[in-house]
Amino acid sequence: MSETLVGLDTIRAAAARIADVAVKTPLVRAPFDGVSGDVWLKAESLQPIGSFKLRGAANKILQLTPEEVRRGVITYSSGNHAQGVAYAARAVGAKAVIVMPSNAPAIKRAATLALGAEVVDVGVASSERLAKAAELVRKHGYLVVPPYDDPAVIAGQATCGLEIAEAVPDVDLVLAPVSGGGLLSGVATAVKLLNPKAMVIGVEPELAGDAAESFRMGKIVTWPAEMTSRTIADGLRTQSVGERNFAHIQAYVDKIITVTEAEIRAAMRAIVATTRLVPEPSGAVTTAALLFHAAELPVYRKAVAVVSGGNVDPKLLAEVLTETTA
Repeated sequence: MSETLVGLDTIRAAAARIADVAVKTPLVRAPFDGVSGDVWLKAESLQPIGSFKLRGAANKILQLTPEEVRRGVITYSSGNHAQGVAYAARAVGAKAVIVMPSNAPAIKRAATLALGAEVVDVGVASSERLAKAAELVRKHGYLVVPPYDDPAVIAGQATCGLEIAEAVPDVDLVLAPVSGGGLLSGVATAVKLLNPKAMVIGVEPELAGDAAESFRMGKIVTWPAEMTSRTIADGLRTQSVGERNFAHIQAYVDKIITVTEAEIRAAMRAIVATTRLVPEPSGAVTTAALLFHAAELPVYRKAVAVVSGGNVDPKLLAEVLTETTA
């Protein structure tokens, strides 16, 4: 699929297209104890919907024809992409239907409904979401806005990497969360095209480590939903990476590593204490890699870790911030 990889001109066009919907998020200095080098967090938690997902959803939806807008859009998501689609659809006046797993966080479900979307609940498996979305497309003619395996979505997410490379042109290390692969594939593409010497590493939970296994095997590996749903990082429970995403990952990503649940929780506390940013578990995995997996990282002078979202349930956040460790 090398001939279909997203290019720099496409990414820059996406950045211009979404400029009035998504925001250029700041790089926040994060002087974590025990971490060498300069570290910044890319605060995607400060997007209007609290997640990077707005970038890809907006880039896809803002290119719809008037006829496609009239048909309405549909997607399948545990929450952040749902909000991105709902937000962008509202901006163009399109109906948005979201197929959401029954274990999606209540805060994300409520936010999606508040943006005017219609929510259809299914079971926890990714396959169930896909099947229900396909059924509704056949019945109503909605246009699908995939959460990650789509060129326009990849280009939209790549604008995050574009901003990183432009803000820190000599960055040595960029870390991005990975699940379906939309964010990692996009960020890696933009960063590597602008700074080929930079190392780009994906991070995911050990309990949902299908992307790391896929990277090692050189082919896409699927994990069952009962395995991926074990992680606290609800945004990283996708059962496999997308085909287009994997092609970009193979071309531009240097490594994918995994982190434990305890490390994710500790990273959330460190982010709040050090930067005052509020991360959801999925957004804290990259900091967990910096804090606890230095041996798996290259030597660096300047590192950027993407905090992909901040839509964390208040009760969970309170639990994590007040818990004590042995």
